[in-house]
Amino acid sequence: MRQRRLIVGIRGSGIAATTCAHLLHGAGLRVASEAAHRTPVPTILLSDPALALLRDVFGRPGLFADSPRVKRRVIVWGGAPVEVPHSAALVSEEAVQAALASDKPAAGPVPVDFSIHAAPPQPSGKMHIFGDRNAVAAKIRLRDPACAQEGRVEAVPDGWLFLVPAGTGEGWLLGVGGSLDDLLAQSGLIAPVVDAVGAASMPFPAAPRVHLPLCGDDWLACGTAALGFDPLCGDGTAQSVREGILASALLIGITEGGDRAALLTHYQSMLIAAMRRHLALCAQFYASGGTGDWWRAQHDALMDGHRWCTGLLAKMPEPAFVLDGFRLVPRQQAA
Repeated sequence: MRQRRLIVGIRGSGIAATTCAHLLHGAGLRVASEAAHRTPVPTILLSDPALALLRDVFGRPGLFADSPRVKRRVIVWGGAPVEVPHSAALVSEEAVQAALASDKPAAGPVPVDFSIHAAPPQPSGKMHIFGDRNAVAAKIRLRDPACAQEGRVEAVPDGWLFLVPAGTGEGWLLGVGGSLDDLLAQSGLIAPVVDAVGAASMPFPAAPRVHLPLCGDDWLACGTAALGFDPLCGDGTAQSVREGILASALLIGITEGGDRAALLTHYQSMLIAAMRRHLALCAQFYASGGTGDWWRAQHDALMDGHRWCTGLLAKMPEPAFVLDGFRLVPRQQAA
């Protein structure tokens, strides 16, 4: 006899929550959405792989085809300036939500069988943070029109800066490790092309972080409420989509009679493994960005986190499932 379809509650309004709702709704599950209001991110760099992933999930091959694009990056990171090709669409988080709004099921205050928490707080546990660094952001005007299609990334003695264009001669400047004024005073790449800096935002976390536990018998954490990536690596949006795919596949598997405990264990292990990979990647950048106390402290914290994740994974079973499209299937069946 076919099992009754779960009623899934989703709390959150970001890309992970939207992805979950879309895929679960498409699979025939009942979804009740609860918005969690927060200040949207002003500018998102959607790399071509991240954009392809969004287009695939939502069946929208022309999504953001007309958006402004970044075509190159200029990087100063422990050496001379290097220019590298780069291809990404420039969009705001508000634009992403507006483009995908029609794919969201209507919200409804109904009793749910399982909850997806794509916004804090979580039912239990705590957030583990790997490093001690915040970021600030400010809207800026660009002095050089050539910067309209390029991102600039610069390591300075006390932290790093990331300049992202936003069209019409403006952009956003992200600073990590100190105030924007202090970081710009140490800058040779970004300071010369910034004409004026507006008021800086309130500081927000920039160190990688993971919430544990990531799931319980009737809930899971997803998106940035589960994992937070360092903005340096630029993979946060794609990671949120991947988490949404995995979370929805888990729920579809449960409603089709899959082993709930094994599926939840798989979800937690996959997210811990994703954090472990991210920490290893970040550690390479923080090892080469600078030699001062701040850089060494951030690198050491990342390596401590990597060892901690390795210890957690050593106590968990080998992954029992693989993704087949948007569904989880037992590994032996896939083989």
